[in-house]
Amino acid sequence: MAAPDRALCVFCGSQTGRQPAYLEAARELGRVLVARGFGLVFGGGRIGLMGALADAVLAAGGQVTGVIPEALVRREVAHRGLSELLVVDSMHERKQLMAERSDGFIALPGGLGTFEEFLEVLTWAQLGIHSKPCGLLDVEGYFGPLLRQLDHGVAEGFIRDVHRGLFVVERSPEALLDRFAQHEPARVTPWMDPLRP
Repeated sequence: MAAPDRALCVFCGSQTGRQPAYLEAARELGRVLVARGFGLVFGGGRIGLMGALADAVLAAGGQVTGVIPEALVRREVAHRGLSELLVVDSMHERKQLMAERSDGFIALPGGLGTFEEFLEVLTWAQLGIHSKPCGLLDVEGYFGPLLRQLDHGVAEGFIRDVHRGLFVVERSPEALLDRFAQHEPARVTPWMDPLRP
């Protein structure tokens, strides 16, 4: 099977979480990506939601590119059955390569790394480094506290409304990819201009 022209980067947990819905959402997202003609770019792990997502894409006949630092390969968490596994020197190189290989970014439930990676691509969008679609797959309301924190940042004058709108939130993979299909790059207000009361 030829590699698809488009790929989406998915950030997600190296654990499966406490609710079965998280694991099922990862598997469903994998199936939907292939059905919509997308390849997957992800962190290259074989464990947790990461491994389940990659396995679902592969089982559906899709293409999966994993990007993983050498330090994690040595801990034997690399997925060895991928279409392509890229081993890099650092987490910084990993994130840059994942971004370059992707046409958009999705976060599934996950831990510190998932939050950090997704917020970094939002920051890059805010700075005009990219204009690719970004979205949260909000399984069982997992991202509710994060969304409330971002709203608080807007209310307190640290985040602009236009930057708060740089990503979409949906509860199903189908709905999220429908929103991605409608994506139009935002006309972002320069972030460094002072906010007016």
